[in-house]
Amino acid sequence: MRVLLAYAGHMIVRTLTIALALMSPALAQDVPPVAPPPPAEVSSSAVPPKLPANTLPTVSLATTQGPIIIALETAKAPLTTANFLRYVTQKRLDGTSFYRALRFPGENAVGLIQGGIHGSSKLILPPVAHESTAKTGLTHDDMAISMARTTPGTAAGDFFIIVGNLPSLDAKTEGAGEKGDDRAGYAVFGHVIGGQDIVRRIIEAPTSPTAGEGAMKGQILLKPVTIISAKASKLK
Repeated sequence: MRVLLAYAGHMIVRTLTIALALMSPALAQDVPPVAPPPPAEVSSSAVPPKLPANTLPTVSLATTQGPIIIALETAKAPLTTANFLRYVTQKRLDGTSFYRALRFPGENAVGLIQGGIHGSSKLILPPVAHESTAKTGLTHDDMAISMARTTPGTAAGDFFIIVGNLPSLDAKTEGAGEKGDDRAGYAVFGHVIGGQDIVRRIIEAPTSPTAGEGAMKGQILLKPVTIISAKASKLK
């Protein structure tokens, strides 16, 4: 009984830690937080343009550690993939970085890495409407890519990649009213199909014990991994 209670307590702490850590687009202490727009602005400007007809649902991130290839779920999560492609096609991800690694103790790495514009006011675009995993049918499984946000409907140019399985980040169908429960979850929009070894290398990289604020403290990479360029594939 004591073992079961200890495990349950560990899972609650894990869920709260991840949820709190993902609810801020600006994470490093030297980057000011980006205030989310009022609800009216989110609803009026959150729908990005339709995907270009000549764009295949894959994006290649050239990083200083090697290439990461992402397959986008354009049919299941059209708004979120279109939002991501806005940043790619407008080259707003070029020169940004993977700057955060959240890793839980254990023999096999479980956690996530986070990258993107780091809340930069110069790079940010109007936010995208939230696409719940309860509607898309996607889940935060191994190598899933999802959007960082504050409240639902504020996701912009910061994203994270899952290592292992973290279904606690999916939309909730039970548990209303529980402490720390965010029933909307986070918006999965694709999976890494190439460069999984690069993702695992980043999550194992050293982090600063002092950088980061609040739940982010101790999760900022000592040496961020630069995203040299981001390119969408085209129809042949």
